[in-house]
This record gives sequence, structure tokens and C-alpha cells, in this order.
Amino acid sequence: MKYSAVTFTSSSIEDWQKDLLISELAEIGFDTFEDIDGGFEAYIPSANLDIQALESVLLSEVDGFDLDYQVKEIEEKNWNQIWESNFNPILVDNTCYVRATFHEDRPEYPYQIIIDPKMSFGTGHHQTTSMMLSFILENEFNGKEVLDMGCGTGILAILASKRGAKQLLAVDYDPVCVDSVIENVQLNDVSNIAAKLGSKEAIEGLSFETILANINRNILLDQLDTYAACLANGGELYLSGFYDGEDLEILKQKAESVGFQYVENKVLDNWCAAKFTKAN
Repeated sequence: MKYSAVTFTSSSIEDWQKDLLISELAEIGFDTFEDIDGGFEAYIPSANLDIQALESVLLSEVDGFDLDYQVKEIEEKNWNQIWESNFNPILVDNTCYVRATFHEDRPEYPYQIIIDPKMSFGTGHHQTTSMMLSFILENEFNGKEVLDMGCGTGILAILASKRGAKQLLAVDYDPVCVDSVIENVQLNDVSNIAAKLGSKEAIEGLSFETILANINRNILLDQLDTYAACLANGGELYLSGFYDGEDLEILKQKAESVGFQYVENKVLDNWCAAKFTKAN
């Protein structure tokens, strides 16, 4: 498969702005990212490169800093090798150790998750994933029916399973993510996670006691009504993929309008994760 590389360079972009831009680029088909001096490179199958969509992302996200980009077709690369070179183990709350198959085993930690990221998202390195893992570690999952919406690698569902969840459904619109979940479920020796391709239509008519959704603000706003319909009374909703401040306030207002009550939130490098409950 031929790939194109888009090289982004900036003298003023901050890390949180870069993270947001990468998140939006992933939404339009970019699947691998590498840091370079002065910026980063984003890779996409050449057949999927849509310059108009790229320009739309830049118009909506690039505000207050200069950014240049160049597009080029590239020779074949060993993508798995790129992932491996950029994937270091992480430790969340000194309790949950996240590693790949090529890292050493660390059985001394209460929870160990093995993730082969391939080209899907959710290795635990991003602030939003880390905060969601913390929420799972802090809260009760034993015996619960759980939804992991926008599941990426399935890392949240896997930890929830290890925390005692009864049954879990992992949903993502990207078939690469669904395949990744299936593989990672096997790597972690859990048997109660089902992976499903789709978006909010994939959960209509289903019922859960806990919902995990680490996506982005606009998709969360669009899907909150569906979450409210699917979540049992007294159930818990955990959201991430947005920023502290205005994003959080907008999501709180929408969530409360469909029957959720705000409980608390976490903030890490301006990224935010929040917990809600559904009123009885």
C-alpha cells in the first residue's frame, strides 16, 4: 500500500495544540504519527488523502499559531517497527502497567495490560486514556455490564474486565481498531469482551451499567442522548477526549439536559476526563 507523509512544522505550536490537531487528523484517516524537529509527520494511505478535508481541519484547529505543511509520497516503511520505536511502557497510578509484547513482564503490579497497538489508538500514553484508566482503577466495576465506546485498542475494556466487569462491549467505527481489540483481548487472556464495528447505531436498544467514552467533544455531544437511553438508572458515565474549561462546561450542560448528574473531573495537561451518573 502506498502512503503519503504530511510534514507539519511550526515555531509556536504547544504540545496540547499538537495533540488536538493529531486527534482531528486521525478522524480523517491519518493513522501513524512521528515527532520531528520543529513539528511532526502524519502518514495516511495515499488513496485516502483528501486535501480539502485536511484544509478544513487546519482552518478549524489552527488558531493563534503558525503552521506549515508539505505533502509527499513515501517509500514503503516497516510500520510495526515505527510503532515499536515510539511505544514505551507506562505505569498508571503505580498500579496498572501497560506494555507491548516486546517489553518485559512486570508481574509485581496488580494490573498488567499487554497492548499491540498496530495502527489503532489507545496505548495509555495519551493524557485522556491515562485519566480514564485512573477512573477505572478508582471506581467499582465488579459484576457490571460495561460499554467501551470509541474503544481504539480496547485498553479501557481490558482494564475494566480485570477489575471484575461481568460483560463488556467494545465499539469503534474503524475496522483496524476492532481487529486490534480482538487481538489484545487474546493477549490479555480475557474472555468477556465483544468487539463491534459501528457508531451510536451499534448500541441502540442495548443496556449498560457503566459507559466509557474517550472520543472527542463533538462526537460526545452527538452521542450523549444515546448514552442516556442505554445507561441504566444509577449507572456511571465516564467521558474524555476534550479540554478543561469551555469544553467541559458545554458537555456538562448537554449531559445534564439528558438526565446525567456531574460528579467530578480530572485534568492533565489541559486535557479533561469527567464522571457523571444517571439519575434514578
